[in-house]
Amino acid sequence: MYLSEYAEQDAVGLARLIHEQQVSAAEVRNAALQAIEAINPQINALVETWADEPAAAQGPLRGVPLLIKDLGISAAGRRNELGSALAQGCTAEADSELMTRLRRAGLLPLGRTTTPEFAASTTTESRLCGPTRNPWHTQRSAGGSSGGSGAAVAAGLVPVAHATDGGGSIRVPASLCGLFGLKPSRGRVPMGPEVDEVWSGLAVHGVLTRSVRDSAAVLDAIHGPASGDPFRIAVPERSFAAAATQAPGSLRIGLQSRPLNGQALHPAVEQALQHTARQLEALGHRVEEVRPDIGLSWEAFVELNGRFWSSNTAAWIDAIAAATGRSIDTEYLEPATLALYRQGKSLRATELLGALFERNIVTRHMGRFFERYDVLLSPTLPGLAPLIGVYNEGQEHLDGRGWMNRVFEQSPFTALANVIGAPAMSVPLAQDPQSGLPIGMQFMGAFGAEGMLLSLATQLESALPWAGRRPEVWAGHAHS
Repeated sequence: MYLSEYAEQDAVGLARLIHEQQVSAAEVRNAALQAIEAINPQINALVETWADEPAAAQGPLRGVPLLIKDLGISAAGRRNELGSALAQGCTAEADSELMTRLRRAGLLPLGRTTTPEFAASTTTESRLCGPTRNPWHTQRSAGGSSGGSGAAVAAGLVPVAHATDGGGSIRVPASLCGLFGLKPSRGRVPMGPEVDEVWSGLAVHGVLTRSVRDSAAVLDAIHGPASGDPFRIAVPERSFAAAATQAPGSLRIGLQSRPLNGQALHPAVEQALQHTARQLEALGHRVEEVRPDIGLSWEAFVELNGRFWSSNTAAWIDAIAAATGRSIDTEYLEPATLALYRQGKSLRATELLGALFERNIVTRHMGRFFERYDVLLSPTLPGLAPLIGVYNEGQEHLDGRGWMNRVFEQSPFTALANVIGAPAMSVPLAQDPQSGLPIGMQFMGAFGAEGMLLSLATQLESALPWAGRRPEVWAGHAHS
């Protein structure tokens, strides 16, 4: 199988070729490893490659190459370092539930992707691994915290990569790398067995793909409760793959053209949003300008997220430091991570309970919003991919709240879905006419509405196709 042939296929396409014996699983594996070897040095998307992984199990996606993020998921005998020198060398004893389900689907894990330290950023430029570069422009960020996964899929190394999302970490790299990224509802995909919820329920698992059908197929393979999960979300009436092929009907769509902090959009993002709204109306949807009422000020919203981020980060750090015997200082941690650690250690229990109370306020207000509207549309991000180095500049001068302000200024639209536990997707509907950089649009639905979002995404994929776009760095251009 030539790299040009391999890179053109999505996961469903590769699985079909293997099933029909037009190509062998071994040929696909070899093509993926060749793509990684040829392209990864240009983008730095992988921490390590697993060339010794045994053959894939039988399943609907048998033999399809996969990469997993270096955080939130465990593979037996493989390192899990969270992008941090503090956790360097830590190895998992067993597969987590999600890893088991990915393998059962037939997906073949071939390595770990880069992440910012402890996922506490929306750019992937860790001190441990160095910057991950955007395949569309290698001097720019691939986003974060699933930036390595985003860069790898965008460059054609694999058709699908695992990702997590605690404040936008699936959708941000999807937007910056020109991918489809769906953040599922809280509880849709199991986090266990070692934890019940990550980041106090803000974080979820998902994947990054180049097609809507790939995300639907993987979600079908991994959703559903595991033994002992803290709660159970309703099982959908039909498969997500089937839902993605259904027409969405006429939807009531609220259009949010400014983030809640009031900052202006980049002109290309503004233009893309308005073009998307016109296309939606042409497809029969009703689009109306809105400003969501979340029941809190922007400052209070950032603070409640900061309390969850910092307290959970502090707990992680304490546990890893105790296990490794390493010190909690600048030798092993970056300045922004240490700042979050100090904030988390300074919080009182009542302050964390206050954040839970305020999360309930936001959830109830947005529940009323979704009684009036089916979808909340906004840009995924207010701007384009930043240059490498700009995002992290001067972080040593920020305390924990200062770092949170920076993160939320970079990505002010995405965290709302994490707070309320709702599904949200970034769809690669536009490009900046000047630079060619991708621009994603975010669509958020009510709790449990992944099927509706996938249906809408497929409709948009047909009306505003993105499959033919190719980044500057693309495996299909490499020699086989």
